[in-house]
Amino acid sequence: MTDEELDHLADQLGVILGAVARVQEVAAADIAPTSHAVPLTNIFRADELVPPLGAADALAGAPAAEGDRFRVPQILGDPE
Repeated sequence: MTDEELDHLADQLGVILGAVARVQEVAAADIAPTSHAVPLTNIFRADELVPPLGAADALAGAPAAEGDRFRVPQILGDPE
């Protein structure tokens, strides 16, 4: 590396170290580390068994269907 490149990187390292020093000033020893700003309680819903949606019901809202499948525009290759 050239001296000019080293000087440039030294300036950038100085900025990074300054930012780290500012963060260390804010952190207080009496504050426990957290992963979230607010406490989370049971954010997951309970699993409930429900009967599966049948093919006819699934296809009822489809813009196009062919047989018991969704019909979609071809995007790859030549039409067969």
